[in-house]
Amino acid sequence: MRKHIVAGNWKMNTLPAEGVELAKGVAAGCAAVPASVNLIVCPPFTHLSQVAEALKGSAIAVGAQNCAAEAKGAYTGEVAASMIAALGCKYVILGHSERRQYYGETSETLNKKMEQAYANDLTPIYCVGENLDEREAGKHFEVVKAQIEEVVYNLTAEQFAKLVIAYEPVWAIGTGKTATAEQAQEIHAYIRQVLAAKFGAAAAECPILYGGSCKPSNAAEIFAKEDVDGGLIGGAALKAEDFLAIGNGFAE
Repeated sequence: MRKHIVAGNWKMNTLPAEGVELAKGVAAGCAAVPASVNLIVCPPFTHLSQVAEALKGSAIAVGAQNCAAEAKGAYTGEVAASMIAALGCKYVILGHSERRQYYGETSETLNKKMEQAYANDLTPIYCVGENLDEREAGKHFEVVKAQIEEVVYNLTAEQFAKLVIAYEPVWAIGTGKTATAEQAQEIHAYIRQVLAAKFGAAAAECPILYGGSCKPSNAAEIFAKEDVDGGLIGGAALKAEDFLAIGNGFAE
């Protein structure tokens, strides 16, 4: 059975003290979430250390929202994968649509970041997804396939076994349009098909998370789909009760 994962991407929100309180709130209520669900919180760099300390001894893992493409050196403002690993991170989000859109991250850059993540024993949560123009032009399969082939296909079988994929319907974020559970399943099934073309039967074991507007009211419907293994949660991850309620979307 594939892992069930609910990961909270806090983005550029919360001050350090607020982040610690949020993490403590998640920890306090996590016992009510099914044991099969892996909970991950991804705070800003500034609070990784404090949040990791607050969650020590709990079942909740900590991830970073990004890492540098280089191991170390004269890269002002960058944060190396080794640095976040040293703070207790187990995961790192790579290729998020906001990084691609606002900071020009390319497949070439992301290949380097993936290499750094694996070199430091971090599990990448690799994001793929199409924007509104691409969706309306019917290019969503083509775009997602390219994002996988240009980066994931470069992984070894051993690296792939540790990968998490997150599908983001960029076109449904902030546009007033909504992705249905059926649309999520369609693209998740396609992603698994593209992965299988390279990695064979191992594709059946790769967790694929839904990164759209997942909230307590629709989590159970989305998570019930065969190829949806959890969510990469944005806004709803900023309230402990909402994040935990999404985790309960897997409740039987």
